[in-house]
Amino acid sequence: MVKLSSETRSLPLKTSASISFADLLRAFTRIGLLSFGGPAGQIALMHRELVEERGWIGEEDFLHALNFCHLLPGPEAQQLATWIGWRLYGWRGGLAGGLLFVIPGALVILALSMLYALAANLALVEALFLGVKAAVLAIVVQALFRIAGRALDTGIKRALAVAAFIALFLLDLPFPLIVLGAGAIGIVVAAVRPDWLALKPGQAAIDLPERPWRSTFLSIGLWGAVWAAPMMLIALTLGQDHVLWNIGAFFSQLAVVTFGGAYAVLAYMAQEAVQGFGWLRPGEMADGLGLAETTPGPLILVTQFVGYLAAFRAPEPFTPMMAGLLGAALTTWVTFAPCFLWIFAFAPWIDRLSHAVRLKGGLAAVTAAVVGVIANLTAWFALHVLFGAVGEQYFGPFRLYWPDLASFDWRAGLLAVLSGVLVFGAKWSVLRVLGAAALGGTVLILAI
Repeated sequence: MVKLSSETRSLPLKTSASISFADLLRAFTRIGLLSFGGPAGQIALMHRELVEERGWIGEEDFLHALNFCHLLPGPEAQQLATWIGWRLYGWRGGLAGGLLFVIPGALVILALSMLYALAANLALVEALFLGVKAAVLAIVVQALFRIAGRALDTGIKRALAVAAFIALFLLDLPFPLIVLGAGAIGIVVAAVRPDWLALKPGQAAIDLPERPWRSTFLSIGLWGAVWAAPMMLIALTLGQDHVLWNIGAFFSQLAVVTFGGAYAVLAYMAQEAVQGFGWLRPGEMADGLGLAETTPGPLILVTQFVGYLAAFRAPEPFTPMMAGLLGAALTTWVTFAPCFLWIFAFAPWIDRLSHAVRLKGGLAAVTAAVVGVIANLTAWFALHVLFGAVGEQYFGPFRLYWPDLASFDWRAGLLAVLSGVLVFGAKWSVLRVLGAAALGGTVLILAI
């Protein structure tokens, strides 16, 4: 949960009639261009711009909507922007808020992905990304500690985190199974012992609004069709064996189980992209994450980097660049179209969902399991950043990684330690750490 200042200025709330649509477009364009720093920084930025300075949304409504967005899969900051736009101007306001939050970062990531695909084998680029990968390792470790400190406040939550790590790192179980299993456990526990998940019992008597079934079904039908449209076109023209179909199907699945932020799915995405589909080489996922960390917008935009490279490297019948553009566009489409579906379908239910203790229990359990998922990501990144060769072997149901000790990259290890000092000791920002590590990688490779 993002903590917001308790010293928010009390402004008279403006009615949506007094807010022009042009004002809304300008405000969300500004937010989209300045939304660096991950979800915490992005949510704080929206709070300052829309609650404190403009008075468009009340404090209670903002926090109410933020809790609601935490219940949904996908990037909560982008969904909060969509909800605020929807609250002010209906569906067109929601579209404006959600799209303007994503588009600036998506365009930057697309440009960087194109440059990366063309220049990845150049010595200077390899030197830069040696440092970036090392810095990303330190940043992921920081995210692990930060989320664990916030989420693991009871014994059962800590047990779920350990179980999730074992299930992924040692048993190689599917990530969606981990999410669904944790959610089911949370729902059951919330029904019998909500205190085990640090939940308050549900209120017995509350006055709730009518159930908005019609708008919900219309939104699901419309946005379900929007979500599926490019996949239907690909199936009819290129077939289900084409790389674009695989990209769309994989990232559509990912969009449904992306609880707990981008870090929660990165290990699963990296392993599938490298080992399952062969789209990326080991270590390139860390490069993509480094690019996403330095750009505005949600961190999940790293999926666009993966989609671009996957299509760029298997372009037929297109040129590599055209295939890459199609892969990036398709990935972004199937990643964010579901976000609009969730908001437009379920925003009218927000008052009811805020009292759903079992649903909150499922989310709390998933959040706890996400800590184990991020621990798996940390271990996976560490192995592939620090060692040039990593093998794996199965012993019954257990999968063990075997790094080749002779392939240890002392330069990556040194830069990772220095990045950790800057992150944890000096409290540097992500951008400063990435810049310093990239410079250090360049010096180590080109000067030695």
